[in-house]
Amino acid sequence: MRMNNFGYLLKEGIRGIFLHGFMSFAAVCVTVACLLIVGSFSCLIYNVNLMVEDLNKTNEILVYVDSSLSDAEAKSVGTKLNQLENVHQAKFVSREQALEDFIKDHQDDEAFSGVEAADLRHRFVVVLEDNSLMEQTDEQIRQIPGVAKTRAEYELAEGFTTIQNVLHIASIAIIAVLLVVSLLIISNTVKLALYDRKDEIAIMKMVGATDGFIRLPFVVEGFALGMMGAAVAFGLEWVLYDTLVLKIEELDSLRLFTFVPFDELLVPMVITFCAAGLFVGVVGSWTSIRKFLDV
Repeated sequence: MRMNNFGYLLKEGIRGIFLHGFMSFAAVCVTVACLLIVGSFSCLIYNVNLMVEDLNKTNEILVYVDSSLSDAEAKSVGTKLNQLENVHQAKFVSREQALEDFIKDHQDDEAFSGVEAADLRHRFVVVLEDNSLMEQTDEQIRQIPGVAKTRAEYELAEGFTTIQNVLHIASIAIIAVLLVVSLLIISNTVKLALYDRKDEIAIMKMVGATDGFIRLPFVVEGFALGMMGAAVAFGLEWVLYDTLVLKIEELDSLRLFTFVPFDELLVPMVITFCAAGLFVGVVGSWTSIRKFLDV
């Protein structure tokens, strides 16, 4: 295609946006609404997933050391624990520290008033890299010489893993559905605009214009509308996210919810919104005009 023809087709694509102002405005609004829903849900899923991961890290294995070992021998068990592949950290808790923690938890219970440090065991609090492997790691820990017994909450770990898996599946499914809905809506919106120009397209076909020559202005128009929608949606998403996070932090005095700043999401959100706007605009216009080329 010669450059003058290419420039002409680009000009026609941009002109089409202003020629059908209302339909262009409707297409941009639909794109903005759909991308806002997709973006907001993606941000929510990302933050909830991080919260679940943080909660998951609090699920630990408590390792009790054989009471017959000396203090030095008991601490040496930690070296073997830290060498296990799935162990992130093994923190040593002495008998004395365990007694202090015990007293804090049972200070109002007179039945435990006579407990002494010698009655307790040295122990390790083991934090895992992957809690879905807790049961296997617990079996490996029990094989280490000097380990008397362990305590691990398998059901809690499995619960956190299940929540994460459900979040991943739900996020992929919902985002995919929203993108398909966006594509269908933008495609139908472009089709409505094309009805006004079907006679023009028919005349161009009759005088020998190729499908590509006819299609390109509409693709340019769809691209421009998609990118405009993406830009507007991104700006609104940024303002909406910061406003909601600030409001939640004001109401959440116990700090139960933690949200990452939007700056951390900036690059992936820009890429996602641009890609989605490009996909919805170009594919929507490309598929819409196909019907009108069959003259």
